[in-house]
Amino acid sequence: MRLFIAPKRDVALSISVALGGPAVAEGASFKLDEDEVTWLSGHLLRLGNPQEYDERYETWSLDDLPMSWPISYLPDDRHKQQLASVIELAQQADELVNAGDPDPEGQRLVDEVIEYAGLESKPMARLLINDNNPMAILKASLSMRSNQDYRGLSLSALARSVCDQRYGFNLTRTYTLLARQKGYIGVLSVGRVQTPILGLIVARDKTHESHEALTYYQVTTDIQIKNQRVQSHYIPDLDGIDSSDESVAGHQQIDFVSEARNNTMPDNAMLDLAIAKRIALETKDKPATLISASTTEIRNPAPLPHSLLSLQAEAAGLYGYKPNRVHEIAQKLRDECMAITYHRSDSRYLSNERFREAPALLDALASHYPDLVTGCDKQHRSRAFNSEKVTTHHAIIPTLNVPEPEQLDEDETRIYELITRAYAAQFRQDEVSDVTRLVFDIAGHQFESVSQTNKSKGWRQDELSIADEDALDQISQGNLASITRFDHGKAVDSKVLEQLTAAPARYTMKTLLQDLTKVADYVTDPAVKKLLLEKDIAKQDEAGGIGTPATRDKHIETLFTRGFVTELNGEVVSTSIGRDFHDALPDFAVKPDMTALWHEKQKQIESGVIDYQAFISDVDEIIAKEVDRAKRMGLNINVKPIECPACAVGHLVLRTSKANKQFWGCSSFPKCRTTFSDVKGKPDIK
Repeated sequence: MRLFIAPKRDVALSISVALGGPAVAEGASFKLDEDEVTWLSGHLLRLGNPQEYDERYETWSLDDLPMSWPISYLPDDRHKQQLASVIELAQQADELVNAGDPDPEGQRLVDEVIEYAGLESKPMARLLINDNNPMAILKASLSMRSNQDYRGLSLSALARSVCDQRYGFNLTRTYTLLARQKGYIGVLSVGRVQTPILGLIVARDKTHESHEALTYYQVTTDIQIKNQRVQSHYIPDLDGIDSSDESVAGHQQIDFVSEARNNTMPDNAMLDLAIAKRIALETKDKPATLISASTTEIRNPAPLPHSLLSLQAEAAGLYGYKPNRVHEIAQKLRDECMAITYHRSDSRYLSNERFREAPALLDALASHYPDLVTGCDKQHRSRAFNSEKVTTHHAIIPTLNVPEPEQLDEDETRIYELITRAYAAQFRQDEVSDVTRLVFDIAGHQFESVSQTNKSKGWRQDELSIADEDALDQISQGNLASITRFDHGKAVDSKVLEQLTAAPARYTMKTLLQDLTKVADYVTDPAVKKLLLEKDIAKQDEAGGIGTPATRDKHIETLFTRGFVTELNGEVVSTSIGRDFHDALPDFAVKPDMTALWHEKQKQIESGVIDYQAFISDVDEIIAKEVDRAKRMGLNINVKPIECPACAVGHLVLRTSKANKQFWGCSSFPKCRTTFSDVKGKPDIK
């Protein structure tokens, strides 16, 4: 008997159906003629924690840091029965097939169960699928290779998870204990991804607060031409100005380029008021000669279907949902309602097979949600249908199991409709607009006027929620297409507008999520930047990001839970303790460089260049050096300690008794001998 081991039940069902098996499971598997298909329900095992290896680690103590413990797996309490069933089936099988996701984590998911069961010696093949479509699965089943060929992927994922665990456990305890010596109450958690996210927020806050407004000027004029009054903007002539020029114009060029890089000034801005006034004076009431006129048709295709991140970002912008809430709702829509496909996808593309299934799906959606699919053309094939761009999973889309509207609560309905609208948009035509640009010569100076005329709304007829980051700027003036080179105009109202540059906006939940996919933009080290970009070279919505769609919401939620960040008036901002903690940490902890460097090592493990244990040893050494440095230097953090209720002179600090038990005592000991029990890291002062 050959046993296929899938990561989830729905994948196991798809494999069974694709191979000619039943759609109903018997116990923990789908039984085919000669094969069986079982599933894991995600991770059935977890890495053992240090206190599960050595009881002394139950108590947090600087003397025990850095901690060291062997790599071991323990059953997840939630899935013990499923684990036992899978192992029993695997023991009975003659051959095993790893049907995990086609990435390092998916490879490891199945491998760790086989290793835990001691069945590595059994013949094992690898089924690589990124789409649950029966034809795709059947095709992949005919070209399986040995699972051993993917051993490097498995060890890469193992090394990453072990290093993340050791990094988080050791440094969280180190910084927390040092802060508690100063009277801090709580936990100062650290993570390879979590803390750099805090770094992004703190950096944005500091940039916003330190911004010094710069005054700039725009020269505008109204041109009377062909019975129209057309607003036009002066185009600064910066060509040919030497950056070493000491003149006013030279300084203007340097300042302009510097400020333009921060995207805080428009392209037609000027920094020299005298020059701006002179141009306005020279052009007022002068003839306006049209020197170029062009009209370009702009086709704006529908945004791609959702990945988890784009779904979280849009739901945050529309409804103020935190990413973990969107994750929870999407998981329910998938696992309980079976109404959507895999919800933790980082892809926004669909396989070619999905286009062939589209007519049936659109008909099913029309039965309960007609407004969402009105106007869809089943023959219209958008850019989203491209098998070559599908990564580990395809985009999130509805399934044929369309829920009755009354089955879903308000939050579930909103998320389901966002997913469905984005899918339905793939079957609507492009938005089409004409953009007309006119360039005038007025007294030797060039001015530009622009207008946009919408010719077809296309997919925009369903306006509610599709996130359109590529939409054209809306220009508030009439159609200029009728103006030709033969028309003559006059500048009737030239003037100078004075503006101030705005501070870079603080993060919203939406913009924070979007920035997590492109943190390489903020990396100054060229080598690290290159590594981050190379890491995501095969991904569509990632360009040097940190974290994964499956974990980012947890990291962000932890920052809120720890009190490092908060949300004020729709903005995500760092708190005083979050900023103090960030400022007290070494650079490697708050920057994304570590993710880039670890990824390079993981690729070397995958290719067999280095041993995974060597990578873990290197990380252990880095951790040990930082723990030693922190012990010697302390943690430079400002905290407001709890005043001792007994003497009102000292403050409460966490201590360890001779019996290795933790308690809270007064910093004025031995003058004040008051003590309090420790309850989950806080003094029980009741």
